[in-house]
Amino acid sequence: MSENGAGRAPRDTTALDLRSGATVDPPTSPRLPVHATAAIDRGAVPPPRTLAEPEPPAPRTVEAHLDEILAAVPQPEPIELAVLDAQGLLCAEDVVSARALPAFDQAAVDGYAARAEDVAGATPDAPVELAVVGETVAGAAVPTALAPGLTQRVATGAMLPTGADVVVPGVWTDGGMVRVQVHAGVEPGSWVRRAGDDVSPGTSAVTVGTPIGPAQISLLAAVGRDRVQVRPRPRVAVLSAGTELVDITTQPAPGQVVDVNTYALAAAARDAGAAAYRWGILPTERRRLTEVLESQLLRSDLVLIAGTFSADGDMVQEVLAELGPMRFRQVTMHPGPLQGFGRLGRDDVPVICVPGEPVAALVSFEVFVRPAIRSMLGKRQLFRRTVQAISAERLLSPLGYRQYLHGQVMRHPDGGYVVEPLGGGDEALLARMARANCLIVVDEDVTEVAEGGLVTVMPLLLGG
Repeated sequence: MSENGAGRAPRDTTALDLRSGATVDPPTSPRLPVHATAAIDRGAVPPPRTLAEPEPPAPRTVEAHLDEILAAVPQPEPIELAVLDAQGLLCAEDVVSARALPAFDQAAVDGYAARAEDVAGATPDAPVELAVVGETVAGAAVPTALAPGLTQRVATGAMLPTGADVVVPGVWTDGGMVRVQVHAGVEPGSWVRRAGDDVSPGTSAVTVGTPIGPAQISLLAAVGRDRVQVRPRPRVAVLSAGTELVDITTQPAPGQVVDVNTYALAAAARDAGAAAYRWGILPTERRRLTEVLESQLLRSDLVLIAGTFSADGDMVQEVLAELGPMRFRQVTMHPGPLQGFGRLGRDDVPVICVPGEPVAALVSFEVFVRPAIRSMLGKRQLFRRTVQAISAERLLSPLGYRQYLHGQVMRHPDGGYVVEPLGGGDEALLARMARANCLIVVDEDVTEVAEGGLVTVMPLLLGG
């Protein structure tokens, strides 16, 4: 992504470097003022080290952490579902039709079945007149034949009489019941659906990897399939960790906060296509905590935990480590640089830990969890589509960290997009996030985007 574009002010590198906690001030660059969009997560700044302490591991890039997750998430085995229950999933089999669609030659429009040679050359000024011999409607019918110079009234979907090779739409006639005047000639085969035109026996009606929507359900029903093999929705358990948390039905005491993460993350997982369920707040008693985590590993394809995890570890991190290789790392992103991932339990179930701060939790979901769920669903498009937009304001970003800012993106009257970052120091973060329709992504090596500069924008479309 370009910084500010040609002709704009050069990137100002006076910014906080979150990897070292120090400021970087080139002699020729003025110091930038503090800006709301350049706020940092103080948990990302390591404490001072003594000479005897080992060098802390370098932060991981967003791509490295995401690649580890995507490489580890399982591909659930296909299951068979009723066609209506398969809606929104990917087909996991080639559905071969044993039937021809349509099963017989039929009329594609209400009108008159005829021979093309009998109506050739008909015009409004010189209509062709034919005798009408009967009428056929959609439904069970005895096959009939049509002699030259005759026509038969037919309804849409009705069986075509033998010998007829066109259907003249009723609006192109005078609508006669005994004799009819045809006001326009039609080419052979016009307004006729031939047997097998849509699907012929032995050919695939729906192929592997096709998303099953209303049209595919219609086709499956037409070829006689009431059940189909699909890639199932991954089962995602959503939990929160923190002694300060209370459920939404409880009035929080001073120092306590409502657990919004299990609700928000479960909703986000469902929007991504998962069968998500929220367990709630993890217990603080160690034995009970272990039991809960073990039970969720047994019933889930992926476990998602939001919590205020520390670099020094806590009881939740200790119990997770007892269940398998679990690692917490600094990731070069903001908000929420501390991320955790491991494969735990007897089935090596992926466990993703995201920050407990609600905005950071949902940003982390977009970056890491949503692509994982879509991978488990077998989707080809794992990531939301991005667009380039003009920033309506100057943006500041911490050096070396990829910044994700909530914003509102809209079409510019002259074409393209313009995005306005949301929020300020006096605005609640949850209210800001609820008003946003996109994330503004500022790359690691960009510390400033001038007003009018181009930025990458990720629209947050429901189900997108």
